[in-house]
Amino acid sequence: MDDNCIFCNIIKNKVPCTRVYEDDSFMAFVDINPAAPVHILVVPKRHVPMLSDPAAEDPELLGNLLLAVRKVVKQENLKDFRLIINNGAGAGQTVFHLHAHILGGIRMPEKLL
Repeated sequence: MDDNCIFCNIIKNKVPCTRVYEDDSFMAFVDINPAAPVHILVVPKRHVPMLSDPAAEDPELLGNLLLAVRKVVKQENLKDFRLIINNGAGAGQTVFHLHAHILGGIRMPEKLL
């Protein structure tokens, strides 16, 4: 855990959030600045800065991240959704703790850019 990381502090209950899912390895909560009617972040409880970080080479962590996403979308009854993982500031990553954005509840544009 990183005491300077907002997501680590959310995981440690030092910062409030609207939790929608939690297990031993992952937590999911509503984004405070939503880009869609449903905007949920899924974060590993272990601090990994970004997908390209060497610590992210753990195939179990990455596979389980997608399985946690699957559990959240099923729980939230999302049939159609967009999953985004930003990697680095140039890609829009603002919190350097690996996380997946689940966006849903609205028809997404076919082209993102």
